[in-house]
Amino acid sequence: MKKTIIFMHGMFQNPKSWEKWIAYFTERDFNCIAPAWPDHVGEPYQLRDNPPASLGDLMLEEVITALEGPIRAAGGSSLDVNEKPILIGHSVGGLLTQIFVNNNLASLGIPICSVAPNMMMTFDWPFFKNVASITNLFKGDQIFRQTPESFHHTFCNTLNAADAQQAYLQTATHDSRNVLRGCLGSSGHVDLDMPHVPLLFIGAKEDHIIPPDLVEKNCRAYTDSDSQTSCQIFSNRSHFICGEPGWEEVASFAYEWIETQLAQVAVV
Repeated sequence: MKKTIIFMHGMFQNPKSWEKWIAYFTERDFNCIAPAWPDHVGEPYQLRDNPPASLGDLMLEEVITALEGPIRAAGGSSLDVNEKPILIGHSVGGLLTQIFVNNNLASLGIPICSVAPNMMMTFDWPFFKNVASITNLFKGDQIFRQTPESFHHTFCNTLNAADAQQAYLQTATHDSRNVLRGCLGSSGHVDLDMPHVPLLFIGAKEDHIIPPDLVEKNCRAYTDSDSQTSCQIFSNRSHFICGEPGWEEVASFAYEWIETQLAQVAVV
């Protein structure tokens, strides 16, 4: 039976951002699912041109509820951990991966450039600037409109202008400020002391949104000595690590880690 991988996108993206990874892992005989958040279904350019009326009201709790359905349907509710899906998430999707692992719904988890739980912070200035800009309480429930310029500067700063523009056109969406606000509140809490399935944290050395030291801090925060956590930081990569040139190296590393974990289970 094929092993299922569920890919979870983050803010300013939708399932379109996972197309290359879905093709890569499907070729390697995995069953791949990439559910959309509420108000994120469709082509990114259509979502930019006509943002859903309810987008600004979207909360992290709604995203968690919406994604929990397909995760449970893919085996997340099974009593046998080996039947549960593998979860791979980027940015807020990385935090969702940590939350669902915490809720015993996964067999393995790979948070990529994950928004850290429990109000975990770093002193990196671009990180603080980005968080403050999105969560600005004076903006209320106004959606955060991603522009080509802001996307290039924050999301894919390692790309040249032409490639960043193409990435924006193909994948970028606007988003709800309330989702990130929720990440910084009780909805973004993870019990870092409880036992958990293996976790692989992946970070990007040039990430202006989730700096690599925060990824490493997030990984080290897990305390259960009998549970496995590991971390890999990729050089010359931005927050757009899953889509920028060289994404294959990252996907290959994730694949090899998954295969190693599955082989160890088979031996046991």
